[in-house]
Amino acid sequence: MTRRQFSPDDPERRKWQDPVEILSLIGLGPGMVFVDIGCGDGYFALPAARKVGHRGRVYANDIDADAVERLRQRAAQEGLDNLVAEVKEAEETLACEGCADVVFFGIDLHDFRDPAQVLVNAKKMLSPKGKLVDLDWKDQPMPVGPPPEKRFSIDKARNLIVSAGLRVVSVQDSGPYHYLITATR
Repeated sequence: MTRRQFSPDDPERRKWQDPVEILSLIGLGPGMVFVDIGCGDGYFALPAARKVGHRGRVYANDIDADAVERLRQRAAQEGLDNLVAEVKEAEETLACEGCADVVFFGIDLHDFRDPAQVLVNAKKMLSPKGKLVDLDWKDQPMPVGPPPEKRFSIDKARNLIVSAGLRVVSVQDSGPYHYLITATR
């Protein structure tokens, strides 16, 4: 699987996707536990670690060992000791059981080998009041992102989420290229 990695400081990406704004929109705050599945270089994980603060925790995983190492280095440089980054397939990720306030998929649910298994694991990680957030590419032609045949339509993503035993509570646009689905247990 080849996909463009975006640097945590990518100014071009910030024009169409602001991670701090998205994390605020989904209700992430101090003391919370945030799980970033497919974190890459930490485009969402780093601002999440800043947002949850020293009483919170961020678990981040990706299959790209170089990206995870860059994330670890950046977190260490910033003194973000509340971020735990691991090289791991999403299908094998269970960062915690019942402790996550947010399990987050940042434009990558369509990339996983077995998205259904990834969502089952996400449900296990959610706290009773936790939420799953799937931010993904709209299913339409655009100048960025994966090819249209690789993307999940909103209906496909919603059906996968519901099949994992979760309840979709909202679907909304998130900028010009993405949709945001929020679900609970």
